Amino acid sequence: MAVINRIAEFHDEIKGWRRDIHAHPETAFEEERTADFVAEKLAEFGIQVHRGLAKTGVVGVLDGQSNASGRAIGLRADMDALHIQELNGFDHRSRHDGKMHACGHDGHTAMLLGAAKYLAETRNFDGRVTFIFQPAEENEGGGRVMVEEGLFDQFPVEAVYGLHNMPGMPVGTVSLRSGPAMAAFDIFEIVVTGKGTHAAMPQLGIDPIVTGAQIVSALQTIASRRTAPMDSVVVSVTQFHAGDTWNVIPETAVIRGTVRSFKKETQDRMEQDIQRMARAICESQGATMTLRYERRYPALVNSEAETGIAAAAAARVVGEDKVVNGAEPLMGSEDFAYMLQAKPGCYVWLGNGTEGGPGGCAVHNPHYDFNDDIAVVGASYWATLVEQVLPR
Repeated sequence: MAVINRIAEFHDEIKGWRRDIHAHPETAFEEERTADFVAEKLAEFGIQVHRGLAKTGVVGVLDGQSNASGRAIGLRADMDALHIQELNGFDHRSRHDGKMHACGHDGHTAMLLGAAKYLAETRNFDGRVTFIFQPAEENEGGGRVMVEEGLFDQFPVEAVYGLHNMPGMPVGTVSLRSGPAMAAFDIFEIVVTGKGTHAAMPQLGIDPIVTGAQIVSALQTIASRRTAPMDSVVVSVTQFHAGDTWNVIPETAVIRGTVRSFKKETQDRMEQDIQRMARAICESQGATMTLRYERRYPALVNSEAETGIAAAAAARVVGEDKVVNGAEPLMGSEDFAYMLQAKPGCYVWLGNGTEGGPGGCAVHNPHYDFNDDIAVVGASYWATLVEQVLPR
């Protein structure tokens, strides 16, 4: 592995930044302390700091030793945490009850700060780097908001690059793929309205729980019987709320869930299928229903040229044998997809460690922690990418 020696020298500093951010998690559009921390570090490095996009977003701008090329690229890290109660016992565990960096955004931010520090010291490139520190990746679409509020109008770039740590992948490995890499993310809420009654006299009411249970079962056939076998779809019911006591059949039941897909036409059909199935079942039981369907994130699609560029930079750092180019797409979602709709670019996965070892715990788990051992790898990847794309 050929990490950049200078970045390795301040590895402990990057680790300290990461653990400080981990101990003070902030969720969507509330990343005030984190944004202050990032802005202060960028200013300390001598990087121009811009704030205000998507409320808590931070953008740093750095020119190389020359800018004769007039070229510019963007590097993006997410800053937000999740609403999870942390169950770890180490010293840097969350100090904010019910909030936790359970996806590694603390590490992503620290790695990009590490690359920024190195690049500000060396400026060994011709052009401009835009460091994008984005809020609200989890569920709330901070990436979309930054784009809509003029991110790339204010800070023009020819391409934008992102990364995410990946538990289950060995430290020192990178995977990526051209084309669709992560799924679109939609949510739905079905409210079933029946007729409440005494549980001992069900014939006098219309049971929304029984009706809702039939809907949950029917939704499972969307992927297995309504979708072509080669077209990937996941429909998951994640919430079912109904009733308050043992002897009452309630008036309503609420069913919530998520849909993942890769094709826009598939995404269009999902809403229609859910509506049709739920309505038909409710009509058969004498109940009524309403559907709220929201398209949160589009599919994340890496551009071919930039995927090649990212693969070459990764190989320079970890070795060609540690780069998996053409990895299987993931059904998880990422609002970096909005940036890739606006600009070409590539999103890569960086090994966080294998099961049973440091960094092996799955993301969105109360025992997760970002593996500080990969911080130098990620920061070196960012810096190498800049120096290769914008050579002097």
